[in-house]
Amino acid sequence: MNTRRLLGGRYEVGEVIGRGGMADVHAGFDTRLSRQVAIKLLRSDLARDAVFLARFRREAQSAAGLNHPNIVAIFDSGEDDSTDPTTGVAVHVPYIVMEVVDGRTLREHLTATGPMPAAEAGRIVSDVLAALDYSHSKGIVHRDIKPANVMLGRGGAIKVMDFGIARALADSAATMTQTQSVVGTAQYFSPEQAQGKPVDARSDLYSTGCMLFELLTGRTPFVGETAVAIAYQHVGEPATPPSSIRSAVPAAYDAITLHAMVKDRDARYQTALEFRDDLLAAGEGRAISAAARGTAANGTGGFGVGAGGAAVGAVGDAAATTVLSEVGGPGGGSGMPPQDLRYDDDYDDEPLTRAGRRASQDPPKRRGAAYVLLTLAALAALALLFVLGRSILAQNAKPDQVAVPYLINQTEEQARALLSARKLLIDARNVTNDTVAKGLVVDQDPDSETMVSIGSTVTVQVSSGPGQAAIPSLAGLTKDAAVTALKILNFPTPGVVVLDDPSQAKDAVIGTDPPAGTVVPLTQQITLKVASGKVAVPSLVDQNQVTAQATLAGLKLLYAVAERVPTADTTILEGTVLSQDIVPGTLVDVGSTVNVKIAIRLISTVTVTAPQPPPPPSTSSTATSTTGG
Repeated sequence: MNTRRLLGGRYEVGEVIGRGGMADVHAGFDTRLSRQVAIKLLRSDLARDAVFLARFRREAQSAAGLNHPNIVAIFDSGEDDSTDPTTGVAVHVPYIVMEVVDGRTLREHLTATGPMPAAEAGRIVSDVLAALDYSHSKGIVHRDIKPANVMLGRGGAIKVMDFGIARALADSAATMTQTQSVVGTAQYFSPEQAQGKPVDARSDLYSTGCMLFELLTGRTPFVGETAVAIAYQHVGEPATPPSSIRSAVPAAYDAITLHAMVKDRDARYQTALEFRDDLLAAGEGRAISAAARGTAANGTGGFGVGAGGAAVGAVGDAAATTVLSEVGGPGGGSGMPPQDLRYDDDYDDEPLTRAGRRASQDPPKRRGAAYVLLTLAALAALALLFVLGRSILAQNAKPDQVAVPYLINQTEEQARALLSARKLLIDARNVTNDTVAKGLVVDQDPDSETMVSIGSTVTVQVSSGPGQAAIPSLAGLTKDAAVTALKILNFPTPGVVVLDDPSQAKDAVIGTDPPAGTVVPLTQQITLKVASGKVAVPSLVDQNQVTAQATLAGLKLLYAVAERVPTADTTILEGTVLSQDIVPGTLVDVGSTVNVKIAIRLISTVTVTAPQPPPPPSTSSTATSTTGG
């Protein structure tokens, strides 16, 4: 018998629909809103990393605030009790609830179709840049732009996903640098990421340039067997123009791609909008920016990757240009002809270039040189670990520097003592937190193991428990305005109850539950009482005109006399309502008119007969009487 898994008492977890190095994505169902969702569950072994959890919570909150048509919406996030299959230890596994996009990732699309026409590539990347322009305006840098993080909907809609998650992953334990996920990311590293420098919005633009290169050519701009080899090319070797690999690529797209991938972030596109404007101009046949044209005119395609194609072999991690010059001659590249290039989705097993194969097939004299290069490659790996692994930093510490201790989940007093023991100062700041107990450290800056000078200040955020706020008075606002007001205060999306109340217009807020002024946790859902705009028609029969008119006015209904009916019934007073055209109890819109028939007194008609005058005396009778005398 299968028992359904329910997250947060709300989300049913279905079958796995996607799997990655860090998380599994499941089909899901929101039982409260009756809609399909996608649920990303982080691996339980990563969920045990307290630093990862703190970063993940913060970034999930930031990503949830992004509302843009080109960004996969995040509906909710939380943690679920689970058991680590390797240790049997109970852990809190973070999850994220997202919208379901009917389609496939851009990675899957590329695997199925290969490189695409420049116009189509430009359209897709333009939409990605629209999403980045919005997120950057909100202060959020993606940090992991790549085809696997872009969804291509069946109707052509482009949606970027995993906002903020990349940062959470990158900030977790140093062992994560060895995972497939991070190796894949190395294909799109900006030079500043590869060097361990702080990243900003322009780092996303470099990664987007790498993705544009891949859409146009079917391969990434730099290839190699290890993350070390690829990262060093990002830092030291300019990209080749896409048209040198696929001649059908127009010159304008060459210029745009190369300008996005300039090593110096101050010299590449400064905003997603600049990048997007050039793509739109190229798609419409208009001139692109002078800056992009200038980058193309500098001829950066002749360095690092020869006109022939692929860049560096397995033995060329530390000194790629040296290997290329031995095999292909000065400025010649590896010697691989364009037609030999094949798109390979599995970047982790990229085959050796001809430079790599030649090194392994050369006689002993050349093999000796290869061993030297392998040694250099090992040194290069250590150099990259210096950026990605914190333990190397500790080994290279100066005498007046110390490593910042791990402070997450310590009390403020414990954190203060740990820092004092290393001659560091503390700047403790209280922050509200819905999941971490009051008094414990939620986050720290700098991170643990970072080397800092003695006497430096470490900022720690200490949980003050769940935040609280008073429910504002929302009566009279529209429903949408009230929802916005609650979200600004960081309350969750409110529930809505529709009531018939003639005192308010349709969709106007009547009140809240709990009522306004109540102080509640910011995690509590408020219920809005919203007017339906309808009212039940009352019975008016047997009321006089004045009373009936007042009754309707109190319900915001109009009164009209449709007919005056005469009546002889003396028990019915004049002006009494005899009938109405709308049945009592019927719901009608506020402002509707109720037509009535009222009684008027019947006027009786009386026939009056005037009295008849007496007849005049008869003349013949008088004459007879006189004669007889």
